[in-house]
Amino acid sequence: MHQVASSLRKMVLAGVAGATVWGLGGVVTAAAAASPAKAGTAAAAPTGAPIQLALVESLSGPFANTGEAVFRNILMATERVNARGGVRLQGDAAGHPLVVQRFDSKGQNEEALSALRAAIDGGARIILQGNSSATASALLDAINKHNQREPKKRVLFLNYSAVDPAFTNERCSFWHFRFDAHADMRMAALMQLVQADKALKNVYLIGQDYSFGQAVLGEARRQLAARRPEVTVVGDELHPVGRIKDFAPYAVKIKHSGAQAVITGNWGNDLTLLVKAAREVGFDGMFYTFYGNALGAPAALGDAGVGKVVAVADWLPNTPGAASEQFYQSFRQRFPKPEDDYAHLRMQMMVEALAQSMQKAGSTEAAAVARAMEQVQVQLAGRTGYMRAADHQFQQPLAVGVMERQGTPGVKFDVEGSGYGFRVVREITALQAELPSTCQMKRF
Repeated sequence: MHQVASSLRKMVLAGVAGATVWGLGGVVTAAAAASPAKAGTAAAAPTGAPIQLALVESLSGPFANTGEAVFRNILMATERVNARGGVRLQGDAAGHPLVVQRFDSKGQNEEALSALRAAIDGGARIILQGNSSATASALLDAINKHNQREPKKRVLFLNYSAVDPAFTNERCSFWHFRFDAHADMRMAALMQLVQADKALKNVYLIGQDYSFGQAVLGEARRQLAARRPEVTVVGDELHPVGRIKDFAPYAVKIKHSGAQAVITGNWGNDLTLLVKAAREVGFDGMFYTFYGNALGAPAALGDAGVGKVVAVADWLPNTPGAASEQFYQSFRQRFPKPEDDYAHLRMQMMVEALAQSMQKAGSTEAAAVARAMEQVQVQLAGRTGYMRAADHQFQQPLAVGVMERQGTPGVKFDVEGSGYGFRVVREITALQAELPSTCQMKRF
């Protein structure tokens, strides 16, 4: 154990198998203020063998900003766990620190699969990924096969953003846990506002051409037909993922269609460039989005987005409550640069769930941790979420917000120094957000 810990500490400086390792220091930062541990409790620094978390994400290329946003949240979450003594396993006198290994998938599935192999060969048994359902699909298949072939080296796949509904329905796996609301759940939340907008008559659907984007548009059509059958879909198209540099032709079509609103699941630069192009061609309709609350989108829209961009999330910085405000302020203290401002509560709840599950299992063995995680409940920043054992879909409240200028009622915090933030206009309980599943899971 001592040799493993020593080797990993050396990796912090040297890197290993294309990865960079972070989190061994057990740094006590402002993040500790958001810890569930009792105030004033002194925790011994974790000195046990480090527990490796392999983050497989786009850390270069067109979606590098999304991967870096994930890393900041995972890092802060591990620091919180380490600051209170790490993870205590059965029979150990000392806690184990969580460390984060960064593997750059470069936005390519083959690179992600190579990273998975390197992570497993390096001893990681927890794989973290989420940005891209296409990549998640490839990893899920590979992990299922690996765990069948190598029962002594089984790994868990913790998914924080890949929201293709199939992953917790027909493709559910004992080795996969999703901590984000899936696309149908997010769409149902958005549709509450669409349903309330009685003036809305025409909408344009646009998304990225892969499983997630296709699922979003399909569910938008289904829910519109069920909830607002009088609304006309005046445009419905998919575009290549991460390859469009100029969205002006799409924006022109949106404007000329007569649409009063756009519904999109676009994320990263595909969203930022789309909303920027829409503003430049003079489109003044609503944007109903999954991810319009950050990563450059508010700044790209400026005043044109005030009152017209809707986003749905598990949590938003202006979510009411002292605990929520404390959590967000601790994040901003930890990462003060405006461009680093993208706090994801669900990612931090995921790390808390992992630490809690390992401690309950008394082990890092994948099946033991999975069985514990099926029963996990997490409280953080005034929110509570729990894992549904039937399909491994995390159940949590959702918040729907509308873009406003910072300083308007309900908008204490802006996004990325843009001067614009999101006012929470609807909060949906975990029970209200829950949807049925078709999962028929084989357990181990």
